[in-house]
Amino acid sequence: MNIQSTNLQATRVDLLLMSEMVHPGSRVLDVGCGDGTLLRILSETRDVDARGIELQQSGVNQCVARGLSVVQGDADTDLVNYPDNAFDFAILSQTIQATRRPRDVLEQLLRIGKHVIVSFPNFGHWRVRSQIMFAGRMPVTENLSFSWYDTPNIHFCTIKDFRAMCDELDAKVERSVALNAQGQRLGVNIPDFMQNLLGQQAIFLLSR
Repeated sequence: MNIQSTNLQATRVDLLLMSEMVHPGSRVLDVGCGDGTLLRILSETRDVDARGIELQQSGVNQCVARGLSVVQGDADTDLVNYPDNAFDFAILSQTIQATRRPRDVLEQLLRIGKHVIVSFPNFGHWRVRSQIMFAGRMPVTENLSFSWYDTPNIHFCTIKDFRAMCDELDAKVERSVALNAQGQRLGVNIPDFMQNLLGQQAIFLLSR
């Protein structure tokens, strides 16, 4: 996708919110970058030195075809190869729940990035809770659209769970944003417990 010739309003709102958190001219690593949409936004709107890691070869091929600097790699095993503070921002978008060791992955991101941006689906949303309580089945929602037997997500968490893990890792939460199913921001000053109840997705900006 060419951001210069595409209306940004058609781009996922959560990606635009993440891009706004990145300082212009920064060195950025996008882990689990998919088809490179966020990397392209960052390159063309924030003038960053953007790099990516993607597990699927098809995603790497798409990124390379767009002129992006992306290598094939696994967040669970390959982040250890990067030196401390190698990037100003390390980003993990809608990926942490699909990693085998999310705590270790976050710790590596905090080591190699001066700032870390993480987004994930919130398993604490009221619709998820109600489906488990009243239907007695694993939930299927707009942001958790897979059935339990074919989902790539192996470590579901709530916003409250993620905050607790940040505390364990001594990670400072500089900013947190709760989003609805369409990726649109909820109230700016919404309290933490309401983020956990009403947010279908979350974005965290972290540092140490």
